[in-house]
Amino acid sequence: MSDLVIAQRWPAQHPERIQLYSLPTPNGVKVSIMLEETGLAYEPHLVDIMKDENNTPEFRSLNPNGKIPAIVDPDGPGGKPLALFESGAILLYLAEKSGQFLPAGPAARYETIQWVFFQMAAIGPMFGQVGFFHKFAGREYEDKRPLQRYVNETKRLLAVLEARLEGRDHIMDHGYSIADISMIGWVRNLIGFYGAGELVDYASLSRVPAWLERCLARPAVQRGLDIPKRPT
Repeated sequence: MSDLVIAQRWPAQHPERIQLYSLPTPNGVKVSIMLEETGLAYEPHLVDIMKDENNTPEFRSLNPNGKIPAIVDPDGPGGKPLALFESGAILLYLAEKSGQFLPAGPAARYETIQWVFFQMAAIGPMFGQVGFFHKFAGREYEDKRPLQRYVNETKRLLAVLEARLEGRDHIMDHGYSIADISMIGWVRNLIGFYGAGELVDYASLSRVPAWLERCLARPAVQRGLDIPKRPT
C-alpha cells in the first residue's frame, strides 16, 4: 500500500485490509453498506468532494474519472492487489469475494446483476438530476422543463420498483442482495436529503416505502450509511 500514489494522501493504518476511499453519498454508501454486511475487514478514508479531493492527482491515480467510491484490495485475485472504481463493479467484486448477496445459480445471478445495472443506468442518474434541479443550483433555473422531465422519469422508475416488489420483500426472490444495496441510498436520498417525496408522489406508493423501511432496519445498513464520517 505504501507504494501506491493514493497512499501519499490517505496513508493506510491497516494495509492488510481493503482500503475504501469514499463519502456517504448514495453511491458511496453502497460500498460501505456492502462491506458492513459481508464483514470483510476494511479501512475507510474520507474523500471530501466539497474540497475537490476527488480531483487530486492522488485520487485520480486510483480513479481517473474522479468519482467516489473506489477501493484497493491488497488481497485481490491471485493474492495480488486490485484497485477498483465504479460502485456497481465494486458491489459485484465484493459479492464474489465474500460469497454473499449474489446467488450462485447462473439465472438468478444474472437477474440480480440486471437490477444492479438498472440502478446504475437509471435510478442513480435520474434521481440525481431531480436532486440537482430541485434542491441545488438547478432550482434557480427559470426554465422548469428539465426538472419536470426528470420528475416524470423518476415517477416512472419508482413505478417499476413498485411493480417489481409485488409479492416480494426484496428486489430478488431469493432475498436481500446487491440489487437492494445498490438502491437503498438513492431512494432514501430522494425523499430525505433531496426533499423530493411530494414532488414525485412517493406517498402514493406502498411497496417501495415498505421495502426501504425493511432495508433501513438492518444494522449493517445503518452503520454503512455513516461511513466514512462526514466532515464536521
